Amino acid sequence: MTPTSMEHLLAAALRYAELGYPVFPCVPEKKVPLTPRGFKDATTDAGQIKAWWEKYTDANIGIPTAGLLIVDVDGENNAWPGEPEKAEELACGPISLTPRGGRHHIFRQPAGKAWRNTAGKIGPDVDTRADGGYIVAPPSVVDGKPYRWAETFELNVAPGELPEPPGWLINLLDSPGDLFTRGVDAGGGEIAAPGAHGSPLGADLPSNGNMIPSGTRNATLARLAGNMRRVGMTRDEILAGLERTNQDRCRPPLPAREVEKIAVSICRYEPDQVAVAVAENHWSQDQRPESEPRDTPPAFVDPGPLPENLLRVPGFVSEVMDHCLTTAPYPNQVMAFGGALALQAALAGRKVRDPGDNRTNLYLLGLAHSAAGKDRPRKLNAEILHAVGLASCLGSRFASGEGVQDALNCEPSMLFQTDEIDGMLQSINKARDARHESIMGTLLTLYSSANSVFPMRRRAGKESPGAIDQPHLVVFGTAIPNHYYEALSERMLTNGFFARMVILECGKRSAGQEPGILAIPPRILESAKWWADFRPGTGNLQEWHPVPRIVPHTNEARKILIEARLEAEEEYARSEGAGDAVGTTVWGRVSEHARKLALVYAVSENHERPEICRAATEWARRFVVHQTKRALFMTQAHVADNPFHAECLKVLKKLRDAPGQELSHSILMKRMKMEAKNFIALVATLEQQGDIVIRTQSTTGRSGRFYQLAESRRGEDGEG
Repeated sequence: MTPTSMEHLLAAALRYAELGYPVFPCVPEKKVPLTPRGFKDATTDAGQIKAWWEKYTDANIGIPTAGLLIVDVDGENNAWPGEPEKAEELACGPISLTPRGGRHHIFRQPAGKAWRNTAGKIGPDVDTRADGGYIVAPPSVVDGKPYRWAETFELNVAPGELPEPPGWLINLLDSPGDLFTRGVDAGGGEIAAPGAHGSPLGADLPSNGNMIPSGTRNATLARLAGNMRRVGMTRDEILAGLERTNQDRCRPPLPAREVEKIAVSICRYEPDQVAVAVAENHWSQDQRPESEPRDTPPAFVDPGPLPENLLRVPGFVSEVMDHCLTTAPYPNQVMAFGGALALQAALAGRKVRDPGDNRTNLYLLGLAHSAAGKDRPRKLNAEILHAVGLASCLGSRFASGEGVQDALNCEPSMLFQTDEIDGMLQSINKARDARHESIMGTLLTLYSSANSVFPMRRRAGKESPGAIDQPHLVVFGTAIPNHYYEALSERMLTNGFFARMVILECGKRSAGQEPGILAIPPRILESAKWWADFRPGTGNLQEWHPVPRIVPHTNEARKILIEARLEAEEEYARSEGAGDAVGTTVWGRVSEHARKLALVYAVSENHERPEICRAATEWARRFVVHQTKRALFMTQAHVADNPFHAECLKVLKKLRDAPGQELSHSILMKRMKMEAKNFIALVATLEQQGDIVIRTQSTTGRSGRFYQLAESRRGEDGEG
C-alpha cells in the first residue's frame, strides 16, 4: 500500500469520527479487528485514532453498527428486493459498494428498536448488521479490492441525520424468524411456518442432555449446523457431524436425505469472519509479513539471572557498591552495582575513550519490585556528586525530549536517575502526548552522539541555539520487571531503544538491616574529586573543549574484543536468517556494549593510569553476552506482538509460576479474569501451537480439565 493510500485511510477514519461514528482498526486486507475487544474499542477520539493508524498504517476501518441498520446485499446481480418501488425506497441513504460486488445500505434504527444482526432473514443472500455488529467502511481494501461509496450516496451526515428504513423493511425485520433456522421446519420440510419451533444460535441443548426427541430434531440439527458454519466449517464437515449426531442422539433418527438437506441449506450462509479468526487464530497469520519465514524461530534459552561474580568491578565501582550495601535498609547487590557503574560512567564522561572512540555513556536499567532497595543507590550517587561540586550534573525525570537537550546544553555531561521508567514507556505506547515520543527520539540520538556534535533544535522565529559538543548522557533507570516488559512495544524492540539498555534484574528482596549513619569513605570522595577536576583538552573552565584521553588496550584484550565482535556477528546472522528483527537489533549492539563496559572497568580499576586489560574484556564479554541472552528470553516470554498474543503469554506465565506448572480449568480461568468463550479460544490456540498440554482427570464421578506447560510435560516424559 502506498503512503498516499495510508494517509487516505487515516483521513477517512478521522472524517467518520468527526461525523460521530466511532471507528477501530481492522487487519489490513481483512475484516478482523486489530484491537483487544474488537468493535467495543471503537472511539471518536482523534488522538487514539491517529495512534492506531500510525501503528497500523494500512489498517482497514471498522464502524460499529449499534443504533444503525446496515442492509448487506451480497452479489452484483442480486435483484433483491425485486420491486422497483421498494428498490427506490431502499436507495434513500448512503450506499457502500463492497469488494465482491454487493452493497451496504445504511440507515438509523427507529426509536424503540433494538435490532440485532440477521443472516438471510429478509431475503436470499441479504444480511443485516445492527446492535452487536460492525461493518468495514471505504476506502478499506479486502483481497486487493476496495470498498467505495456509490456516486452521490457517500456517508456525509451524522448518525442522527440518517434516514430510517422504509416501512416494508421494518415489518420484515420485526417478523418472527431466527438466524440459521428460518426455512427449516420441525417435520423435515424446507419452509417453516411462522412460529415453528426454533432456538437462537448458540442456545443450550435440551435439558435432558443427550437425546433429541421428535419434534425438535430439524431445528436442533439446524442450530448445531449453524454453529459449525459460523466458525467456517465446510458442507462435508458439517454433514459428517450431523450424521453422527443424528444416529447417536435423535430419537428416532431423521432420514439421511433430510440431514443432508439441513447441511446444504445452512451452507448457503457465509461464515462469521470474526468467529473464524478467533477459532483458527488468524490474528498471528494476518500480522505476519509474507516475506517472513513461516517456521517459528528457535525459542531462546533462559540463561537465568546475572551471576553474582559478574556484579563486581575492581576499584571505584566496588568501593561505592560496598558503601551502598552497608548503608541501605534493604541491601540490593544488583541495584548497588548498577548505581555504582552509572556513577563511574558519568564521572568519566567526555574525559576518556578507547582506541575505537567508544565513550562511557551507558543506559542502565535496574528491574526490581517496590521497596526492594532501588532508592539508596540513587541517593548515594547524589550525595557523592554534591560533595565534589557536581550536583548540577544530576537530572531526575525526563519531562520532554527538549528538556533533556536543554539540560545537556547547560551541563554536557549528566547523570539522569529516574524511577518507574516503565510508566514513560507506557505513555509513549499510548501516544497521547507528543512530548513522550520526543523523549525516545532524543535518547536514541544522544546515545550515538557522544563522540560527535549534537545539533540543538531550532525554535520557530528564533536563532539557532547551536550544538552540544560531545554530549554525554548516562541513564540509571529503575522499573518493576513485569511492568517494564509489558510496556515495551515491537517498535521499541526494533528501533534500537531496547538494544541500548543494559538491563540488570534483581532477585528477591534481601533481609533488612539496621544501618548506621556512616560518612562516605574518603577514598571514594578523593576518586570522585579527581574526576571532577580532570579536564583533558584545551581552554579554560568556561570554554573547555574536551579531547578525551585514549585508554589503550593490551594485545590480549584487543583479541578478546575481536572474538566478542565475531560471536555477536554470528548471532546477528542467525537472527537475520530466521527473520528475527529483535534479535538482529539486540545482537547488533553487543560489541559496542562490551567495549564501553571494558572502558568503565579500566577507569574504575585505576583512574590515573587506566589500561583495558584481559580481565576487563573477559568480564565485559561475559557480562554483555549473558545480559543479551537473558533480555531476548524475557522479551519472548513477556512482550506481545498483538493483544491476542499478550493474553497467550499471560496464560503461559501463570502456568509457569504454578506448582508443577499446571492449573485446573476453573483456577486458570479465574486468574485470567476473562469471558469463557475467549478463554476457550486462548487455550485451544496454545494447545494447537504445542505450548500447553490439556488433560482430563476423573474424580468421584466428575471430570476435570487441567492445563500444563508442554515443556514441563516433555521433561516428565524424558523428551529432549
